[in-house]
Amino acid sequence: MSKERRYVACDVFTNVRFGGNPLAVVLDAEGLSTEQMQKIAREFNYSETTFVLPAKDSANDANVRIFTPNFEMPFAGHPNVGTAFVLKNEGAVFGRKVGDRLRFEEIAGLVEMELTADGVATLTAPQKISVSGTIPRAKLAESISLDEKDLKGDGVVASVGAPFILTELASRDALARAKPNLPAYERNLAGNIHDGLNATGVHCWVRDDGGEFDLRVRMFGPLKGVFEDPATGSANAALSGYLARESATPIKFRIAQGIEMGRPSLLLAEASSSRVRLGGSCVTTMRGTLLT
Repeated sequence: MSKERRYVACDVFTNVRFGGNPLAVVLDAEGLSTEQMQKIAREFNYSETTFVLPAKDSANDANVRIFTPNFEMPFAGHPNVGTAFVLKNEGAVFGRKVGDRLRFEEIAGLVEMELTADGVATLTAPQKISVSGTIPRAKLAESISLDEKDLKGDGVVASVGAPFILTELASRDALARAKPNLPAYERNLAGNIHDGLNATGVHCWVRDDGGEFDLRVRMFGPLKGVFEDPATGSANAALSGYLARESATPIKFRIAQGIEMGRPSLLLAEASSSRVRLGGSCVTTMRGTLLT
């Protein structure tokens, strides 16, 4: 016998349908195996799909598992923001009324969410910023189809729950030209064998001084099943934490992503040496039933 399970899809880090980063949230995930969750995530084929399960600790609201089409993530930004938004709209999670805060259990640790009535959800990253290892400029440039002069220096591996390679580019033009060179990417970055870190992807960024935003970014994760992501919360949380790593006072960032993909996204971050918060708006796009 097939079992029906509800799901809701939404676009995250946007208030316009079919912008931002799409997410599927499976609300009735109890009883699904890891293998089933992975197959469902592959069926949706979004950059991530979340599965909402009862919390292991009654002090928390839910256990949330996050899958790309190819693997499970320990933590990710847009899945948390979108899941919190969906649960807020549902009004309850496992019999608990949803107020203005939620606590999610995840592999990387506890993720605290703050919600507002106007549809904005903001996460607090489960870990402080950590920086571990560098990626040589020449290898990184080749991997994203750029010249060495297009990069301002070596890449750094940073994380607030999921590791990313952060690389500052020299210009908006370089950002527009960047794209994975798959043979070079796999040769230079597969598994990050040289440092053992297995980063999720390469997060390219430029400062947008004097513009509408503080930072313009693109994230490529072709070896993780995401050629390019329109809005990557965990990467931008890591970037914000990296840029604010020596500041005891929170620094705010308005971050634009997805513009080159035709899915413009706006991410709002606030970071200091001790904490990173990141959030944005969401909009519902679909509701339906899965058969498992």
